[in-house]
Amino acid sequence: MANLKEIRNRITSIKSTMQITSAMKMVSAAKLKKAQDAITAMRPYSSKLTELLQSLSATLDSDAGGAYSTQREVNKVLLVTITSNRGLCGGFNSSIIKETVKTINETYNGVTVDLFTIGKKGNDILSKENNVIENRNDIFDELTFDNVAIVAEQLMDLYVGGSYDKIEIIYNRFKNAATQIPQVEQFIPIKPIEGDANVNLDYVFEPSKEEIVLELIPKSLKTQLYKAIRDSFAAEHGARMTAMHKATDNATELRDELLLTYNKARQAAITNEILEIVGGAEALNN
Repeated sequence: MANLKEIRNRITSIKSTMQITSAMKMVSAAKLKKAQDAITAMRPYSSKLTELLQSLSATLDSDAGGAYSTQREVNKVLLVTITSNRGLCGGFNSSIIKETVKTINETYNGVTVDLFTIGKKGNDILSKENNVIENRNDIFDELTFDNVAIVAEQLMDLYVGGSYDKIEIIYNRFKNAATQIPQVEQFIPIKPIEGDANVNLDYVFEPSKEEIVLELIPKSLKTQLYKAIRDSFAAEHGARMTAMHKATDNATELRDELLLTYNKARQAAITNEILEIVGGAEALNN
């Protein structure tokens, strides 16, 4: 059994760890509330905008603003992976890395795949075995629509310029604080609308349909990327809050076990001392 000093040192160390994990949990909980409100308010707008864009793009050719919806033979793919800059968030980053590797090996086996990473953790791992054309860790320093729009424009230029035939986004979709769902979402070309819903509806367009699409497509794509990053940002704080909560619970359990072990060892030491004293006293009497 470890001596009392070693057990005391371990108890002190675990108490310090508990203070850190508990503080990180509270910080993530505060940030999660703000991030969750932002993504919850944004999803309906983004969804409706994408639906409208798909309906309009389905009736236009490439010369009328449908360059982003033209389906090409897929020979080169760009995957935009969104992870975090920091760890201590459970399996948040590893799930995106696994999903990215799975997409490369299964979905695009035999196709040239490059990566555009957003977040330090994903870049550190994925860049070892894959070609990363650019890494943007700075996005999370000031997460605004304008900053994300710059990245979206860069991706749009890569597609229009013919550098890539398809661009997809891989990120964690926020469901709740304990659940994050890895998502592979097509970015460009714009996915055609499924079925005949809304395509044949009689709308009156003012200004013309072409002008609306020319204005709407870039805005929709920027919004889609911003939503994905916002989703990932909220999911990160949810994952970190959950991970720190579990870490605090585990540390508490370990501390209690060590306290019990310490008390038993202390009791045993006191008992041995008493026995030695009694034994010594008996020896003197005899």
